[in-house]
Amino acid sequence: MWESQGDSAAGLISSTKLGVQTQGFHQRGSSWYVSADIPSDLLIQIAETNFHLHKYPLLSRSAKLNRILYDSRDPDLSKIVMDDLPGGPEAFELASKFCYGIPVDLTAGNISGLRCTAEYLEMTEDLEEGNLIFKTEAFLSYVVLSSWRDSILVLKSCEKLSPWAENLQIVRRCSESIAWKACANPKGIRWSYTGRAAKGSSPKWIEMKDSSPSRNQNQVVPPDWWFEDVSILRIDHFIRVMTAIKVKGMRFELIGAGIMHYASKWLPGLMMNEAAMPADESSNFSNSNSSSSSGGGLHMIVAASKEENTSTTSLQAKDQRMIVESLISIIPQQKDSVTCSFLLRLLRMANMLKVAPALVNELEKRVGMQFEQATLGDLLIPCYEKSETVYDVDLVQRVLEHFLVQEQTESVSPNRESFSEKQMNAKARVARLVDSYLTEVSRDRNLSLTKFQVLAEALPDSARTSDDGLYRAVDSYLKAHPTLSEHERKRLCRVMDCQKLSIDACMHAAQNERLPLRVVVQVLFSEQVKISNALANTALKEAVGVESHQYQPPVLTNRKTLLEGTPQSFQEGWTAAKKDINTLKFELDTVKTKYLELQNDMENLQKQFDKLMLKQKHTSPWTSGWKKLSKLTKITDNHHHHIAPQIPTPEEPHTRKTTRRWRNSIS
Repeated sequence: MWESQGDSAAGLISSTKLGVQTQGFHQRGSSWYVSADIPSDLLIQIAETNFHLHKYPLLSRSAKLNRILYDSRDPDLSKIVMDDLPGGPEAFELASKFCYGIPVDLTAGNISGLRCTAEYLEMTEDLEEGNLIFKTEAFLSYVVLSSWRDSILVLKSCEKLSPWAENLQIVRRCSESIAWKACANPKGIRWSYTGRAAKGSSPKWIEMKDSSPSRNQNQVVPPDWWFEDVSILRIDHFIRVMTAIKVKGMRFELIGAGIMHYASKWLPGLMMNEAAMPADESSNFSNSNSSSSSGGGLHMIVAASKEENTSTTSLQAKDQRMIVESLISIIPQQKDSVTCSFLLRLLRMANMLKVAPALVNELEKRVGMQFEQATLGDLLIPCYEKSETVYDVDLVQRVLEHFLVQEQTESVSPNRESFSEKQMNAKARVARLVDSYLTEVSRDRNLSLTKFQVLAEALPDSARTSDDGLYRAVDSYLKAHPTLSEHERKRLCRVMDCQKLSIDACMHAAQNERLPLRVVVQVLFSEQVKISNALANTALKEAVGVESHQYQPPVLTNRKTLLEGTPQSFQEGWTAAKKDINTLKFELDTVKTKYLELQNDMENLQKQFDKLMLKQKHTSPWTSGWKKLSKLTKITDNHHHHIAPQIPTPEEPHTRKTTRRWRNSIS
């Protein structure tokens, strides 16, 4: 259907009339000569190769050579230099043979160069019918573009023909042809591609009628059959092919897989399985890319040896940066189109090569979309900027922020009910990953307490069901930073919740002399609360007759072990703190008692004052002076009564009686 039984399509072309009788071309050193009876009268120099030819066969088919001779105003001009001819001496040799009427063999390897040379020499139909432009264009359209392998080879050969191949639409047409064949449904076509290309082999598509139906049904075409061939292209041509494939509607998972396959070939060290590539295949890629680089194209980057100079290293970095930037720009926007591990490795290389900040920010957002799939090894990205820390903690902080923003966006979506459980699982995985990352980077003595605390507190409390991972990170940080003050230690320990520690973590914390005393007390108190709750739950279950496991004995054993393992210094500190608490409680009770007594006295005085004011309103001015005196006496008596309540003495009734008689006598 797309491929003939042969390895590649080919064709023979020649001009219809001969201007000079010739027996062919022969080469002497770096010069080409025509075997003819007439001596040559024109020397054309292309790079370091000289062609000794005749004017008439060339001028009759090339408008450019006619114009050069005409503009020179020299009819005896015998030398023309054309160093900018596309295709080089090889393509001009074929064009010269065509002008002499010698049959030319057109193949996928030489058609693009010959087509560009014909355009450069302006070998159009205006000079002769069936000129070189017409015949090369027909071969491209009807032979090359109908073949998968020839389309790949022609596009590969265009790497040395920029910008001529672009202007003549050779790159666009080959890219669309490859994209159409890659997206076509292979059902009904017998597939004879073995998977991994070996020395130029490629998938061959043969019509169904040439094979038996039973054999074809047993052959399954893998969806990634086209990865290997497309990965040999230069990065700009690969981008053109992948863009065309994306327009054709291929699944984004396959597009992402193709990008990852290409990156594994052209970015050594990016993928883990890079070292597993066979040696012969690596040499093929190296040779192919080195040949294409001579024409200004990208070449495969290998590890630099000690003998390579600085300019070569900078050129490699420039080429790699171009590849990374191009791959970032074509990664599909859908989540899970590529793995999170690939994104993080690409991000590492982007930071190392100083890729454009906008592309790095876009890549960080992509990592944040699927951050729960990351692993600790991929997350340990070195800090390539001028920084004191070994790992780029700020990068992980930014990625984590992008993850939280993404989770927040999904939580307010119309389908948030279906995402709730998935989001909780994702946050839990990210929390475990962040705790492991903190444990690893905390060993860096240059990591500031602020960076550690900000990253640890970035996730919400609901993301962690247990703070054992945070405790390990805190303990590792304390071990690596023994000079922290007591205030800084307390500030560091605020990032974890003692109530979320497991039994084992509590036992370790109680024996950890690096922790502040306050934190140890909190751990012990939290453990006591857990034991009390466990005992209460056990008693409740026994009361209602529900069978339960005997949880009390092992807990008491752990409690005893916990207390026995506590250092003596902490035990003495705990005893002193307990004594201070009891003293404060006693003093507080004493103050409360005195306050109540004073409050009662104040209420009694207020009642007596109110009674005095009431009686004063009903007393006449004549007796007001005597009543004031009597009220003053009563107030004094009441005051003595409250201060020292005693049984009334015999003098008191006598005094009252005398006073009463005295008042009566006056009235």
